[in-house]
Amino acid sequence: MRVTICDMADALGLTKSTVSRALNGYPDISAATRLRVKRMAEKLNYQPLSHAQAIKTGRTRSLGLVLQLSDHDAQRPFLAEFLAGLSAGASMENHTLTVASADNDTHLIETFRNLLRDGKADGFVLPRVMVDDLRVNMFRDANVPFVLYGRQDNAAGCAWFDVRGEDAMRDAVLHLAGLGHRRIGFINGGLIYSYAGLRRKGFMRGMAKAGLAVAPELVLENAVTFDYGVFKGAQLLDLANPPTAIVCAVDRVALGVYRVAADRGLQIGSDLSVIAYDGSQEGAHARPPLTTFSVDNREAGVRLATLLIRRVRGEPAEALRETAAATFSERGSTGPARHTQ
Repeated sequence: MRVTICDMADALGLTKSTVSRALNGYPDISAATRLRVKRMAEKLNYQPLSHAQAIKTGRTRSLGLVLQLSDHDAQRPFLAEFLAGLSAGASMENHTLTVASADNDTHLIETFRNLLRDGKADGFVLPRVMVDDLRVNMFRDANVPFVLYGRQDNAAGCAWFDVRGEDAMRDAVLHLAGLGHRRIGFINGGLIYSYAGLRRKGFMRGMAKAGLAVAPELVLENAVTFDYGVFKGAQLLDLANPPTAIVCAVDRVALGVYRVAADRGLQIGSDLSVIAYDGSQEGAHARPPLTTFSVDNREAGVRLATLLIRRVRGEPAEALRETAAATFSERGSTGPARHTQ
């Protein structure tokens, strides 16, 4: 016979209401009681009826994610790791993951509204945070739980998990300065994204800490693809006094710089040092392999799912903010400066 919540309550000596609230993670139930109920559920193999829970609690026990296919790297390999992490994080709390897609900003907002109307998700994970983010504004106004993969200056009501790209950019500069480089260029990502401002600040802090002056002509913005890396890299390498090292905010841009260097007869790692951020497979398989700061996208997915479930259960957004460090992978694209700049 199927174990019911009444059986659970009798076995634990608790009320049905307490057991139900403990199973659903309500914050008014102590952590000790929630753990006790969880262990009893495992012992008795208690399996809640999802449709009955949805009626009682108004929750679907599903997390939502909408992918914007118009993003410059919507099909990137990291997506599989990210989705695996989200699914794993959701499963740990007996939740599921609902994934949809949208072609543009208008379709994106419409898709979110449809998912909410149809009761397909209790809250949403929002990757690729923008400076002026329509998704954040909509969910904040509608009081819908959400968690950002990134950070926002307007932090009211925002929970998040993020990797500290600004620290990576600072450390990239310090690594190059330690190799004797003094004229260091920077190619930042798209300024519509929140991460770009953070990474620019990190680069500036690194230059200041290394005691190096920032040459305005060596700082370029708004590059997110290989082709932009070619274009911006040419701007830097065709200067009368080009940099001996370049920090790129994303790996794909760095690989565009590789192409420009090859066209000009420069050897990456000896004539020109390049360092980036992402930890992409393309960078690992480049020649020479790209020195970069890697991100564990699977672990990011797990953390985002965990934080969103806690947010859905009523914990305040301000208590649900985590950051992690990127992992430095030193490879063949950086080396000592060949001459005094």
